Amino acid sequence: MEFVDARPQVAGGSDSDRSRWACSLVCAVAVLLSAASTAPSPMYVLYQERWHFSTATTTVVFAVYCLCALTGMVLFGSLSDTAGRRPVLLLALGLVAGSTLLFAFADGVGWLLAARALQGFGGGIGGCAVAAALIDLAPAGALLGSLTPIVGIGAGALGAGALVEHGPAPTVLTYVVLLVLLVGAAAGVLFLPETVPGARGRGIGVARRISVPSRARRAFLALSLPVVAVWAVGGLYLGLGPLLAAELLGSRSSVVDGLVVTALAGAGALAQVSCRGVRCRTAMAAGSWLLLGGLALVLVALSLGSTALFFTATALLGFGWGATYLAAFRLLSELAAPGRRGELMAAVNVVAYIGTAFPAIGLGLAVDAIGTRGATTAFIVAVGTLVLVALAGSAAHVPAERA
Repeated sequence: MEFVDARPQVAGGSDSDRSRWACSLVCAVAVLLSAASTAPSPMYVLYQERWHFSTATTTVVFAVYCLCALTGMVLFGSLSDTAGRRPVLLLALGLVAGSTLLFAFADGVGWLLAARALQGFGGGIGGCAVAAALIDLAPAGALLGSLTPIVGIGAGALGAGALVEHGPAPTVLTYVVLLVLLVGAAAGVLFLPETVPGARGRGIGVARRISVPSRARRAFLALSLPVVAVWAVGGLYLGLGPLLAAELLGSRSSVVDGLVVTALAGAGALAQVSCRGVRCRTAMAAGSWLLLGGLALVLVALSLGSTALFFTATALLGFGWGATYLAAFRLLSELAAPGRRGELMAAVNVVAYIGTAFPAIGLGLAVDAIGTRGATTAFIVAVGTLVLVALAGSAAHVPAERA
């Protein structure tokens, strides 16, 4: 396995202040795109009560985002390698802004599905460009590329929960706020320096395919297992976290619903900051065991109906999630040369969304068939088994120089 550490200079100048500004702006875009994806989470309970659809339908609405993000990545995931990071970020922000308008005017499940589809397509295209741009711009690009989506996940859910509970027009105000922020971010991206040599003036063009270097495919496959495991946990919380709080813990607060997601994401972000200097092998192993402990504690909390224990378990689970994903992302991000990073980031994100979407859909169907408690228990056991397999499978592919 060969690791590449070269970074292109920021086109248009190498001034460090400009580079820091550019990196901060791309981080803000990453947070916004992820926040938009989780903003509907506290509203799913309201939508379900208003339009009388099943839990399986809720998870389908959630998973449509992931499936459309996958489509965007497969078709255009490497687009920023040819057209440049800036135009692709503008395209993504425009698509997500359009989805917020659909959400704001939604009056049925069809509107939600359309909004999630457009949001997912924009998020998939933008996520690959953001990850590649951060690696271009900063020595800590791998950390930022892994951390910023988690920050956005927590911020979107908590902010939406607070606006739903304390603001007017609970299913509209969140999207108005998001739209303003997205438009502001797009205005900033217009002045973003381009980091892809020769991209300026090409236009959107045709994207290259998603690819993984042939020399690194075995390592990519092994390191993808922990990515699937952690994002399956993410699917549980993002798709059904508010339902667990409402049905199993008796919560009727939108803020608490948002906090369920924020506790997971916040602990994950803290783990990534704390583990940034930790060797990959250590972070992977510690994170995996924390995931297993957190999953077991979630089962205990749900059986006792203890809200305090549930949030403690969620924080433990989130810390394991963050540490494991950072280690995997750091290693995966170094498998390609600078000019092919968009292709590789697309492949990593495809794996993450597969790990989120399909388990979430299966869980939703299981909830309708055997109930929330039984389905959640089976899901947690399955994810715990996957974590063990991932721990064993990935250990041999963490190189000695990065162990």
